[in-house]
Amino acid sequence: MVHPPNGVGGVESRYSSPFIPGGFMSSGRVHGDPVVFGFFAACGHCRTPATSIEAHSLPDQPYFCRSAPMPDYRSKTSTHGRNMAGARALWRATGMKDEDFKKPIIAIANSFTQFVPGHVHLKDMGQLVAREVERAGGVAKEFNTIAVDDGIAMGHDGMLYSLPSREIIADSVEYMVNAHCADAIVCISNCDKITPGMLMAALRLNIPVVFVSGGPMEAGKTKLASHGLDLVDAMVIAADSTASDEKVAEYERSACPTCGSCSGMFTANSMNCLTEALGLALPGNGSALATHSDREQLFLQAGRTIVDLCRQYYKENDDSVLPRNIANFKAFENAMTLDIAMGGSTNTILHLLAAAQEAEIDFDLRHIDRLSRKVPQLCKVAPNIQKYHMEDVHRAGGIFSILGELARGGLLHTDLPTVHSKTLAEGIAKWDITQTDDEAVHTFFKAGPAGIPTQTAFSQSTRWESLDDNRENGCIRSVEHAYSQEGGLAVLYGNIALDGCVVKTAGVDESIHVFEGNAKIFESQDSAVRGILADEVKAGDIVIIRYEGPKGGPGMQEMLYPTSYLKSKGLGKDCALLTDGRFSGGTSGLSIGHASPEAAAGGAIGLVRDGDKVLIDIPNRSINLMIDDAEMAERRAEQDKKGWKPVESRPRKVTTALKAYALLATSADKGAVRDKALLDKLVP
Repeated sequence: MVHPPNGVGGVESRYSSPFIPGGFMSSGRVHGDPVVFGFFAACGHCRTPATSIEAHSLPDQPYFCRSAPMPDYRSKTSTHGRNMAGARALWRATGMKDEDFKKPIIAIANSFTQFVPGHVHLKDMGQLVAREVERAGGVAKEFNTIAVDDGIAMGHDGMLYSLPSREIIADSVEYMVNAHCADAIVCISNCDKITPGMLMAALRLNIPVVFVSGGPMEAGKTKLASHGLDLVDAMVIAADSTASDEKVAEYERSACPTCGSCSGMFTANSMNCLTEALGLALPGNGSALATHSDREQLFLQAGRTIVDLCRQYYKENDDSVLPRNIANFKAFENAMTLDIAMGGSTNTILHLLAAAQEAEIDFDLRHIDRLSRKVPQLCKVAPNIQKYHMEDVHRAGGIFSILGELARGGLLHTDLPTVHSKTLAEGIAKWDITQTDDEAVHTFFKAGPAGIPTQTAFSQSTRWESLDDNRENGCIRSVEHAYSQEGGLAVLYGNIALDGCVVKTAGVDESIHVFEGNAKIFESQDSAVRGILADEVKAGDIVIIRYEGPKGGPGMQEMLYPTSYLKSKGLGKDCALLTDGRFSGGTSGLSIGHASPEAAAGGAIGLVRDGDKVLIDIPNRSINLMIDDAEMAERRAEQDKKGWKPVESRPRKVTTALKAYALLATSADKGAVRDKALLDKLVP
C-alpha cells in the first residue's frame, strides 16, 4: 500500500493513474508490468494512447503520466498567497529571503542536552546539517526535543518518566513539523527513547526523513580489568561488598570515558542500528563512534540526502521515498531479524511495536515470535559478552555486514528501498566489507577508539590496522558459524503472560534455558532492590516485580538495578527475574520482561504468591505458574474484589503528567503506546 503524507499541508494521493480511463488510484505512481496496461485504450489523465507509454511518461517512471499533478510543498501553506503575508513576514524575521520561499523547508529535529552523555556533543550538529541542507538547495530550520538519560534516571522515581518521554518526543516533533508545515525532517537522535520517539513521529507524519544519530561512546579502559568497561560494570562492582572503594572509584571514572551512547549493545545503540535496517538511516549510523572524525560525514550526507529525497518526492512524484513506503512490513521484519541476530535490547521490541502502530502496519509479537525461531545469533556484544563493544562491531563492518550475512542466509528482504540506495541489496553490495573492494568503505570501518576522555565530537581519527572480517570466530559471524542457531531474543507465552513476555536469550547462560523456581514477590522495583541487598533472595528463586507496567508504574520502569545486584550477589545464574516492567539494554541473565497483560490491567502476574512454582522453558517458548485452572480462577475472583493494585503501599508521587500517561497506556505487547480505541471513544 502507498501512503500519502499526513498532517497540515499534506496532499491527498488521488492523482490520475495512467491507462485507467477516468479512474483514480490511491497512489501518484502505478507499479506493474506493461502488459497490464495493454487492456486500456489511453491514459486516464491525458488520454495518451496506450501504445505511446514511453512518450508520455517520466524518465525512470514508465507508467506515470508527465502531466499528472505533482504534490505541492507542504510549506506553501504558509509561504504562498496574499493571505500568508503575515506568516512570510515572520519567516523573513528568521532570515528567509524571497528566493527561499521556492525551496523545501527542512525541519532539523535535534535533541541536544547537557544532561545526557549521548547528546552532550549534539549542540552544533543541527547547524552542521543545516549548512549542508542550504548548500544543497533547501531551507533548514532547527528545533530541539527533550531527552532523558535512563542511566541517570534509574534507581529512583525519575525512571517513571523515561518511557512516557517517548510519546512526548513523538508529539513534539509532530507539533513542530505540522504547525510550521515543514516539507521533510532530519532526525538527530541518539539515546534510549529519543530515536524511538522520533521514529514514531516520522512514520506518523510520513514526509521525507533521514535519521542520523550521535553515535556510540568508546568503551572504558582500566588496568584493573582485562576487558572494555561500560556503565553496567560500574554498577555491578559498586554493589560488590568485596570490592575496595578504590576499585569502585576506578571503574566509575573509567566506564564512560567519552560522549556518545553507552558503548554496549544497549537500547540506544540497538535502535540506531535498527534505523539502518529499516532503511531510514545511512550506513554506519549505529556503529561509527561519536568521537571519530568519520562521523561528521554522516551528518553532512544526511543534509544532502534529505534535499534529494525532497526533490524525488515533490518534483518527481516518487512516493517510494516516503518513510511508510521504505519502512513497510518487510522492513520491520528486516529490523527485527537484525535485532534477533545481534542480541539487541528487549526495549527494541517495545519500540518497534510502537512504531509499527504509527505506520499502521500489522506487526506484532506473533511476527516477532516467528522470526525468533529461525534467525540465528550472528553478533554478540556487551552486555552479552565482555570481549566486544560497539567499536568492535564497527571494525567488523557494522550493521551492513550483519545484514549481508543474513541476506546470504536467505533471512532478509533485500528488494526494499532505502534513503541511500535503490534497494537494500544494492546497499549491502556497496557497504558489506566482505563483498566490496571499495577502499573508502574499508577505511571507514577501520575507524576506532583513541582512548582519550572527551565530550567533543569528531575529535580523533584513530584507525585499526586491519578489519575484523573473520566470519568464523570474529565479532560478526556467518550463519554457518553463528554463536547460536537460536536468536538473541525470544517471546514466551503461558498462563502467567497470556499476551506474551520477552527475554534476551543472548544474555542467558544455556544451562538455565529451562528453569523452575520459587516465586519471590515484590510489589515495586524499590522493594526488590532492598530485598536483594538484604539477602532475602536465595538461589533457585524467581524474583517477580509487578505493578511496574505502563499503567501500574506508571511508566514501565527499567529493572537494571535489580539484575545488576543479583549479579553482584553471585546469583546471576542461580535466579530468574520476571516483571511487567522492562529492562535496560544493559541487562543480561534470565531476565524476563514486558509480561502482558500487566498486573494493573488484570494480568496473571498479579495472581502469583510467594513460594509458588514457576516454570520457564525458553526452548519451548513457555512460562507458566504451576497451579491448576481452578486455583487460578479462584485467585482471579478474589483479586477482582480487592482491586488490581499493589498489596503494599508505595511512597511514590504520581504527578498529573504520569497519570495522563497511565490513563491511555496499553500493555507492553502493544508497545505501551496510547490506546487509540479509547481515544476514539473519548474524542469521536
